[in-house]
Amino acid sequence: MQKQSLIFLGSKPIGYHCLNYLIEHQEELNISIDGLLTNDNARFDQSLSLKKLAADHTIPIISSMDEMPTCDIIYSVQYHEILKQQHIAKARINAFNLHMAPLPEYRGCNQFSFAIIDAKKEFGTTIHILDHRIDHGDIVVEKRFSIPNDCWVDELYSLTYEASLSLFQESVYELLNGNFSTISQQSLEGARGTSLHYRSEINDIKRIRLDWDHAKIERHIRATYMPGFEPPYTMIGNEKIYFSKTWQHQQ
Repeated sequence: MQKQSLIFLGSKPIGYHCLNYLIEHQEELNISIDGLLTNDNARFDQSLSLKKLAADHTIPIISSMDEMPTCDIIYSVQYHEILKQQHIAKARINAFNLHMAPLPEYRGCNQFSFAIIDAKKEFGTTIHILDHRIDHGDIVVEKRFSIPNDCWVDELYSLTYEASLSLFQESVYELLNGNFSTISQQSLEGARGTSLHYRSEINDIKRIRLDWDHAKIERHIRATYMPGFEPPYTMIGNEKIYFSKTWQHQQ
């Protein structure tokens, strides 16, 4: 049986580990990984470089979506660009995206932060069919879990990361072989709700007003205090005053 050609689009640690899983299981999955598109986000551990992983296994690195060749499968995991229909159409069989959030509730970016701000009790991760809209394609598989009480954004990220890698590994064989059914997100919007958030919104939700009630302040701090990034803050005059993770104990 002829191998399916696969182009992988990804970044961040989850993208690295999903690509590595595909490489390690190429034979049993009956695939040929024929290209990688990535931006290798510099904020993350450089030992998890997708470009180096690809080079170590002679996988071609593709410079742009316009240069992407026709293939059987496109698989996107935390890729940073929005694919247009002409790019998705380069997949002869299927194009999948792993979105580290429940759908249709949290499309777009900063989903962990908004779930905490919204005081949600449940979160999750989703694999869906790619279309030209942001995180709108039909759902293929999903995994959901409870959000712990007083959860911080880095904790929710870690829980979602583990669930996402598990979902990817558990489903990839069936997905690549076409053994799945789908459900439209539109059919779920009434019961689940829907939102779409953009990367730039994080700057707004980090700015905390001291006239908010205590619970709102506390949620925004838990939602936006992420090691390695600018902390949440308030403005006193023209000065930014940053909150620490121990801010409650210092009051």
